[in-house]
Amino acid sequence: MPSKQVTNNDNAVYTTSNGAPVARPYAAEKVGDHGPLFLQDFHHIDLLAHFDRERIPERVVHAKGAGAHGYFEVTHDITDLTCASLFKKVGNRARTTIRFSTVGGESGSADTARDPRGFAIKIRTDEGNLDWVFNNTPVFFIRDPAKFPHFIHTQKRDPQTHLKDPDMFWDYLSQNPESIHQVAILFSDRGTPDGYHNMHGYSGHAYKFIREDGEWVYVQVHIRADGGFKTLDNATAGKLAGENPDYGIKNLFEAIENKQYPSWTVYVQTMTPEQAESFRYNVLDLTKVWPHKEFPLRPVGKIVLDENPQNYFAEIEQSAFSPSHTVPGIEPSADPIMQSRLFSYPDTHRHRLGVNYQQLPVNAPIVPIANFQRDGLGTFVSQGARPNYQSSISPLSYREKPYSGTHHKHEVWAGHARAYLSEISELDFEQPRQLYTKVFSQTDREHFINNIAGHLGGVKSAEIKARQLSVFAAVDQGLSDAIAKAIGAPTVQPLKVAPASEVVPLRTNIGQKSVPIA
Repeated sequence: MPSKQVTNNDNAVYTTSNGAPVARPYAAEKVGDHGPLFLQDFHHIDLLAHFDRERIPERVVHAKGAGAHGYFEVTHDITDLTCASLFKKVGNRARTTIRFSTVGGESGSADTARDPRGFAIKIRTDEGNLDWVFNNTPVFFIRDPAKFPHFIHTQKRDPQTHLKDPDMFWDYLSQNPESIHQVAILFSDRGTPDGYHNMHGYSGHAYKFIREDGEWVYVQVHIRADGGFKTLDNATAGKLAGENPDYGIKNLFEAIENKQYPSWTVYVQTMTPEQAESFRYNVLDLTKVWPHKEFPLRPVGKIVLDENPQNYFAEIEQSAFSPSHTVPGIEPSADPIMQSRLFSYPDTHRHRLGVNYQQLPVNAPIVPIANFQRDGLGTFVSQGARPNYQSSISPLSYREKPYSGTHHKHEVWAGHARAYLSEISELDFEQPRQLYTKVFSQTDREHFINNIAGHLGGVKSAEIKARQLSVFAAVDQGLSDAIAKAIGAPTVQPLKVAPASEVVPLRTNIGQKSVPIA
């Protein structure tokens, strides 16, 4: 890593936390040469008390990460899709922070572990912060939100042994076969990217981009690395995990220090509400992709990272991203996983960083805030004497979203409230089958089988092995048989699932009635 020349440019004098100068930083007041310490020595107590508290809770998910700053630039006109201010003019730029991360490991885990990667982006627009909290895979393991905490628990440590447990891992996946598409990606070489900045990012969820007249489309966002998605094979990734567990952090930092600025081109896929209702798959299903032939990529902008953080904790560890941080013209869809995340992410940040986490410099919007939120731990922006309620004496002015009112042509959802759990069908195996048989090269298929065998082979339960092999057989019988041979297990028949014809299609009654949304 390049040497860093850090100097005391401001000629600072060493002080306590309240600013009082201290002559001898290592000294502690005590009685004589060998007597007890004085409680009145605030410098020493101040030092220890802060040291005891200088760690905050690590993220339950995405604990290990790296990040940097840069900019987002609009390169193509998409005003026909959204009225968001950022996209109103080609050439608009916004300061941007990105945090990359692994998903399942602790903060000290290896950067090269086989795991999805987080790709969280904070774009500071003149209408507030727009957070895109993406992954480096276009799909996820599940589509039912209540499954998420269970899933993450199986990727963590066993409650008794405190060890990672392949039986837990595959027990869960084999019971939730909709995970097979993500499993196919994860156990290919794409599951071990070559550094954080050599990979693509995907929204996974469908967003809604909305025009001023209220017309809207579903949108998937793709952020493609200009240098290509570079990967490591399993052996190299494992070797680096032992030799340099901070491989991703180091490479990202050095690339920016050496002015080899990582960049990505941003694209969108769009789907009209009418197309969504005739789409073969549910547009709100996080386990499915939109075929590029039907819904081609459309360029939008560019992201460049050209500035390393000066202080990792303040600028990266304290950074807080949420899909609920949107701006007028961009809204979440009814994707159940996304809807759950809208609550979970800010709730996590309030726990980790405090209720005023958005006042921290790295999270603060560039526009002034004016609301009725007051006080709480870590208040940096007090809003002065402004009333803390909607006052008639000194009222806050406000404006509607540009598409609010009778022209807001959104879905009309109707139905009985019920506990819903999605059903496994043949639709869940079509895309992973295409990925394995048509997209993967022969080398990709060999690596995939070897990577699966190396992990699934460590499972002690024959029942779990057989159940997961039946999921692979539903994708491709030859794939399942090859894995079974590699792990010394009997071959199995495909999992029995519902036919595609029994899946209830998406019906939103779009256009039935205009519904103003505040």
